Amino acid sequence: MAEYEPQYVGTVTKYVFIDSPLMTPKDLAIHAYEVSEGVMIKETCFGLQVTGTPDEVERLIAEVRALDPTHIFVKDRGFPPGDERRCRANLGGARPGYLGHEFEMRRVRYITKGLEAAAGGAVVPAGTAKRTPLDARKLKEMMEAEEP
Repeated sequence: MAEYEPQYVGTVTKYVFIDSPLMTPKDLAIHAYEVSEGVMIKETCFGLQVTGTPDEVERLIAEVRALDPTHIFVKDRGFPPGDERRCRANLGGARPGYLGHEFEMRRVRYITKGLEAAAGGAVVPAGTAKRTPLDARKLKEMMEAEEP
């Protein structure tokens, strides 16, 4: 196998995942294009793939995450675009990493609930809160109060 020579020296690529009831990947992409300033953006089925200098990418991510911070997630890309070790043009079929994305996206709803709870905005669904048994004396008082 030939030694890999990076095409994008000095750049980073990050994935921006969205799991929001308020917006779609297309909505996210439109906003990203508006504030991109030189960052390469690719819209995907799960959100965005952004490539640029570390500072440009971080600025763009901060802008798009501000839209819905508990439903937008960011992940570093493990290999640069075009890397022969992982490129689907060389391997055939879907890139193995996308199967990992699918697995991870099933779990982000739990992370969202945790983020909302930490911010104080989450409502505990019925049946999940720990129930304490009703004190027998309190029950008796309630029953006696109901008697005519």
